[in-house]
Amino acid sequence: MSNASLSPLPSADRPDVTARLRDALLGASFTADGLLELLGAPAYAALSRSETVPALRATRGDTPLERLVRLFLLQQPVPHARVADVLPVDACLESGWLVRAGDDEVAATVDVRPYGGPGGEDWFIVSDLGCAVGGAGGIGNHAEGVVLGVGGASMTLAGLTVRTPVSAALDLGTGSGIQALHASRHATRVTATDVNPRALHITALTLALSGAQDADLRAGSLYEPVRDDETYDLIVSNPPFVISPGARLTYRDGGMAGDDLCRSLVQETGEKLNEGGFAHFLANWQHVEGEDWTDRLRSWVPRGCDAWIVQREVQDITQYAELWLRDAGDHRADPAEYQARYDAWLDEFEARKVKAVGFGWITLRRTAAVEPSVTVEEWPHPVEQPLGETVRAHFDRVDYLRTHDDAALLEANFTLAGEVVQEQVGLPGAEDPEHVVLRQNRGMRRATRVDTVGAGFAGVCDGTMSAGRILDAIAQLVGEDPVALRDRTPAQIRLLVEQGFIEPA
Repeated sequence: MSNASLSPLPSADRPDVTARLRDALLGASFTADGLLELLGAPAYAALSRSETVPALRATRGDTPLERLVRLFLLQQPVPHARVADVLPVDACLESGWLVRAGDDEVAATVDVRPYGGPGGEDWFIVSDLGCAVGGAGGIGNHAEGVVLGVGGASMTLAGLTVRTPVSAALDLGTGSGIQALHASRHATRVTATDVNPRALHITALTLALSGAQDADLRAGSLYEPVRDDETYDLIVSNPPFVISPGARLTYRDGGMAGDDLCRSLVQETGEKLNEGGFAHFLANWQHVEGEDWTDRLRSWVPRGCDAWIVQREVQDITQYAELWLRDAGDHRADPAEYQARYDAWLDEFEARKVKAVGFGWITLRRTAAVEPSVTVEEWPHPVEQPLGETVRAHFDRVDYLRTHDDAALLEANFTLAGEVVQEQVGLPGAEDPEHVVLRQNRGMRRATRVDTVGAGFAGVCDGTMSAGRILDAIAQLVGEDPVALRDRTPAQIRLLVEQGFIEPA
């Protein structure tokens, strides 16, 4: 499939038609809630796996909503007369949202997927045909300039982002515009860049059809379209981070060697952030023989920035190559061609001594601190999205711990965080547990092992007593020297604060 096979896009200069189309879609309940009610949870979930058969079966009727789902989400031609009852069909034909198909049918030129905003907004994500329900690879779309719709990575990044009111936000590599759409809720000014002009056009359609504010759309790779004197309070990017031999697919392949695109993106961000501003990225990074992967990522962090980097998944090079070969539909190609592509991936990794590839989140915050905090960790366990508030709280705790030495911690009062439970592990019938685990049921859902003093300390943190007084009481109960207990416990208190189990009162 070549660029020539991509459909012409609707006009982005007809706000009157777009507004009428939006009203018609809402009037027919073509929304995220409306879809879920119509299709049912199994068929709705199947769409994200590129499986359309359950949805086709659920839309065999003739209600206005069923017609719109077949037209815009499942790419089925619909009789002109049946669409005219629901949409301003002639205006949509004239402005390019629809085209004639056969003698008496019309077809959509783009996918339109209903998407529920975090504040209950009814939004619509526009993408290229075949990309709203699972991505390009799932339906065999190999177009170089294809623009995908909403995927798991897009929603992960949106959920990670700190959502506080800001003056200026920047979405690098905007794609279909979902991050710019989210930013429009809390940013006075939104700028979006993309190396693919088609993506900028589609972003304009997404924003307009969602009834959101316009963004300043600029063509170019990453920071290239950004002026030297421009800085931002929020920067987000779901970049083309796939580590691949070449840059065959614009939406995923960065075109730089190895993980250089993600590295350079992170390193260049420091000078573009205002003090206190956040930057959020999804990224891949190489695990290289003889090198600690955490050291590799620490070297990416720009000066003057705190960082929190979380590795969510690691794949060996064969798993990684197979994942992205399937994404491109190469597994359905000629076996000899598939083998050649697979060999090319492995040759690339072997040349760079790469043994595995990590995936995760990178968050930066511009700080004036003399010694910025850099946390690099692995956390492959389930978390609770959205995590934006959890991310903000992490950096608040960084600030707190940076300004409180051990003596100050002992003078401070703390409260136990919400929905923390204690688990005791040991042999059945044993008098004392082998160890105690504190577990969060919210946010990162962390679990940390503590001793009996740590567990007892956390359990009585209700904000009424200082940490030092609590330790003195514990020392009296267990018959330990209170001075010794005060000396050895601040490190455990610091860990409990750092991981969010207890909070400053």
